[in-house]
Amino acid sequence: MVLLSGSGRHRASTVLRMTDSPAQRPGLLYRLFLNWLKRAAGGRDGLPLPERLTPETLAALRRMTGIPSFPQRFSSLQIRAWRPVMLPCGSGATDCDNRPARLYRPRGAVRGLVLFLHGGGFVHCDLVSHHGICCRLARHSGAMVLSLDYRLAPEHPFPAAVDDGWDALLWLHEQARLLDLPIAVCGDSAGGNLAAVLARRAGAAGLERVVAQLLYYPTVSGLLSPVTRETYAQGYMLTARLLDWYGRQYIRSDRDMLNPDFAPVFASDLAQAPPAMIVTAGFDPLRGEGELYARLLREAGVTTRLVCYWRAIHGFLNFYAAVVEGRQALRVGGRYLRERFAAWQEDRIS
Repeated sequence: MVLLSGSGRHRASTVLRMTDSPAQRPGLLYRLFLNWLKRAAGGRDGLPLPERLTPETLAALRRMTGIPSFPQRFSSLQIRAWRPVMLPCGSGATDCDNRPARLYRPRGAVRGLVLFLHGGGFVHCDLVSHHGICCRLARHSGAMVLSLDYRLAPEHPFPAAVDDGWDALLWLHEQARLLDLPIAVCGDSAGGNLAAVLARRAGAAGLERVVAQLLYYPTVSGLLSPVTRETYAQGYMLTARLLDWYGRQYIRSDRDMLNPDFAPVFASDLAQAPPAMIVTAGFDPLRGEGELYARLLREAGVTTRLVCYWRAIHGFLNFYAAVVEGRQALRVGGRYLRERFAAWQEDRIS
């Protein structure tokens, strides 16, 4: 693991003895998928991302990854309704007036609001690719879920996605005041990074209605490299090469990888962050980052749950239609949000 100077060196020492996954290998369906992926890539490990990024190859990548995990019309049966909405672009944006989003309403009483940020390495995926995930999250949490189509890299490098997410959270917080509801932030992978950043910012800014963060296999450590990045660097879809590729598309310089708005492990104070649930996968190079962040939050006094699906690989949430872990993780996460929303209501009564 790479240890950086200052507080990063002290904090990193807390994860030097992380245990390996007790599972010998990923589950059967994951192994079949990994074998298929390797054959499709001509024997090359990991996703077939382009070596040279052009507007054509970028568009092709986004088309390929913008396919829903399950037919949208069937996923929509899980909820009461969804509709498109438009939100303002991030602060300082000069190349757009607003950003598309989708608002998902569950059946029954609405218990809270959730800002959802999709994964995709800050480069790809969109509202369509995560439609089914948001439908299930709305159903299990009993919350209205706002899924944001934030600006993507490399056209819009860091911190454009953070700015879009922050403005969306401020907008949602105002709606929560009108509706008298609590808020949670949630995301997977790169979206988990954004959710963690926004949750920390919300606590520091005193946004009292932000009561939870639900992070699915987030990337949160920047230049600090837990041992799992090496242990699972090859053979499990998200390779070390791909992590480097995504990072080079998103950040402007290596200095950004020390910025708490990209790597929240370097935040000077996490004590005001809301309670968290962090979900990881056993065979994921990012597993160590989730473990590290959970420990840092706990050391700061933030109530944190860490859940690992030991036989899963990175991105398993998108496989929910085929693998039980994806469905379980959405159900467990939704129940956690219900608990946090109920606790907020109880605190107000008492």
